[in-house]
Amino acid sequence: MTVHDIARRLPGIPALRDHCRALAMAEAVVNPEEAYRRHRFDAHWSDTEELASMDNGAGDDYSIVFSAAGAYIRGFDHESPMSPYVDDRPWPGVLDEVPEVFRPYVTEPAFSEVEGLPCVTACLWRESADDAWRAGTIRFPEGADDPDGSGYLFELLVDRSPEAFRGFAEDYYERPVDAAAVRHVLALRPLTDEVVAALNPEVSLADLADDIARIGYPRG
Repeated sequence: MTVHDIARRLPGIPALRDHCRALAMAEAVVNPEEAYRRHRFDAHWSDTEELASMDNGAGDDYSIVFSAAGAYIRGFDHESPMSPYVDDRPWPGVLDEVPEVFRPYVTEPAFSEVEGLPCVTACLWRESADDAWRAGTIRFPEGADDPDGSGYLFELLVDRSPEAFRGFAEDYYERPVDAAAVRHVLALRPLTDEVVAALNPEVSLADLADDIARIGYPRG
């Protein structure tokens, strides 16, 4: 799988934004320790931008910037043969065709090393008027099933089922996760005391007030 396969399987921008908010909220309930969550959403990243992110704590991450211009996705797999650290530059084609409106994100310090090298092995974008996601013209290295890390990085963005998140959460947190409660949250339905308790009996709805505000999750 490559970034081109991901581009064909992602939903439109509004649906992707909603799913990213739901992922972040579901994990916030399961894990109250924000520093140890994989999925986050900041509805107030700037005055005009929202940021969805994933960080597995082992060197792999992605960032999605949502703005009036559309959406920009950057992913980094530290074990990819397309890592910019191989030649001290991004793999040819990954960033070359990024539209001007998204160019500031290519050099965004939050998505780069201290020296300014973009941490990227996969990149997609979709302007607000586009009818599809786009990626650069890339000659991928031979012999790798997932050369740019897209299949792993964006797994929960292309499989948006409650079962997929439940499988991730049970594996990552090593405990059972209530299927009906996951389905409720991924549908962006307002949280209830019962749903929160089903996902994590040690957390209350009141405890999640800051997360709900940060994520921009719907309130009852």
